[in-house]
Amino acid sequence: MGPDADNDQGVQQGVQTNVHPQGRPNAQPHIQPPGRLSGESLLELRRSSIMHVDMDAFFVSVELRSRPELKGKPVIVGYPADRSVVLSASYEARAFGVRSAMPMVVAARMCPSAVIIEPRHKLYYEVSGQIMEIFGSITDLVEPLSVDEAFLDVGGAIRRLGPPREIGELIRARVFRELGITASVGIAASKFVAKIASTRCKPDGLLLIRPEETVPYLHSLPVSALWGVGGKTVEVLARRGIRTVADVAASPLPSLRKLLGASGEHVYRLSWGIDPRPVTPVRLEKSIGAEETFATDTADEALLHRELLRLSHRTAERLRGAGMHARTVALKLRYADFSTITRSRTVSTPIDSAQLLYAVAVQLLESVGDRPMTVRLVGIRAEQLEEAEHAPLQLSLDRRDDNWRAAEQALDAVTRKFGNKSVLPARLLDSGGPVE
Repeated sequence: MGPDADNDQGVQQGVQTNVHPQGRPNAQPHIQPPGRLSGESLLELRRSSIMHVDMDAFFVSVELRSRPELKGKPVIVGYPADRSVVLSASYEARAFGVRSAMPMVVAARMCPSAVIIEPRHKLYYEVSGQIMEIFGSITDLVEPLSVDEAFLDVGGAIRRLGPPREIGELIRARVFRELGITASVGIAASKFVAKIASTRCKPDGLLLIRPEETVPYLHSLPVSALWGVGGKTVEVLARRGIRTVADVAASPLPSLRKLLGASGEHVYRLSWGIDPRPVTPVRLEKSIGAEETFATDTADEALLHRELLRLSHRTAERLRGAGMHARTVALKLRYADFSTITRSRTVSTPIDSAQLLYAVAVQLLESVGDRPMTVRLVGIRAEQLEEAEHAPLQLSLDRRDDNWRAAEQALDAVTRKFGNKSVLPARLLDSGGPVE
C-alpha cells in the first residue's frame, strides 16, 4: 500500500490506542518489565511480534510541517493540471470523498475549498530514509513496502525494549518527535493481519490483534479486506452469496478453487488468518525511475526530449542519493488511447549520470519508430541496480562522462543546500512544466 492508501474504518476487537503519541494512552493491563520477562511470557509475546507501520497521509503530513497554518484544513498534494491525479489527501479532504489516485479535476469538484500543494518528491524520499533509519534502530528485520510503510518483526527486540505494544508506541512517539508526522501501527501474529490492523486504526493509532482474537476479528470484516480480493472478485463472490470473510471461511475449499482458480486456496487460507510468510529485509531497491503525464497529449519531438532529460535528472539524482548504479535503462510510453509500450537496453558499464541515462532513453525513443498516435505519458526507469561501491570502474580516454558526473554531483550539492529549483540544465528552463 503506497502513500495515503488509508482507510479510517472503526475497530471491533483487539487492543487499540488512537491518541497522539505525546498524549496519555488509555490504561493498559500490567505487563512485566523487559528485564523480568519469564521464558513463557517471552514466547507468548513473540507470538504477536509482527508490525505494519504506516505513515498517515504521508505527503500531506510532510508538507504541513512547514505550513502549520493549513492543519485542520482540506489539503491535496498533486499537480494542478487537468490530467494529473491526487498523490495525497489530508483526512479533512477525504471527508469530501477525495482519495489518492483520483483525477485532480474530480477532486477539485468534490472539494473546491481544498488547498493544492505541488509535490516535492526529493523531500519525501529524504523523510522516507529517516523513517527507515528509525525502524532499523528497533530491529534488523525491516521489510519496506513503499516510501512510508514497512513490516517489522520485533521479536528479537522484546527483551531490550519491552512487549510489542510498547515498541509500537515507541516507534509512533519517535516518528512524531523526530520527524513531526504521525504513524499508525498494526501488531499481530502475521503480516496480513498486521496490515489490516494498521489500516483499521488510522489515523494516528495503534491496534494489537492477539493470536486468539485473529479469527473472530477477521470474520467480522467484509470480503474485500482479504489480500487479492479486488472489485471483480468481490462481484464474483457476491453472486454466490459470499460477502464477508466468515462466508469465505465457511465455503468448501474445492468450491473456492473452482470459483477463483489458483487464488481460491490463497483466499481461503487468509480467511483463517494463515499467513506464514516471514518479514524479509529488503535492502536494495529493484528499480528507480520517474514518469510524467502531459497536460495535453503531444507529438512534439522536442517536448518529449526535454521531458526525457528532466526525468533523467530526477532518476539520476535518486540513484546517486541511494548510492546505486544501473545496468539497464527502460523507456515507457503511454499513448492517447492508454495503450502502453516499454523498451529497455542494458549498458556495458553501470551508470548513475543523467546525461548517460538521457542518451540511452533517446536511443530507445528512436527505436520505437513512427508512433501511431500522440503521447500521454513518458517515463524512465533505471533497473538492475547495484551498489556504487561495488560497480566496476569505467576506464575511458574520453573524459566527457566523468565531467558530466562531476557536474551533476555539484548540482546535487547545490540542490541539497538551496532547494531543487535553484539550478537547472539550460534546456529545461523553457520546459513549461514542473521541475521536481
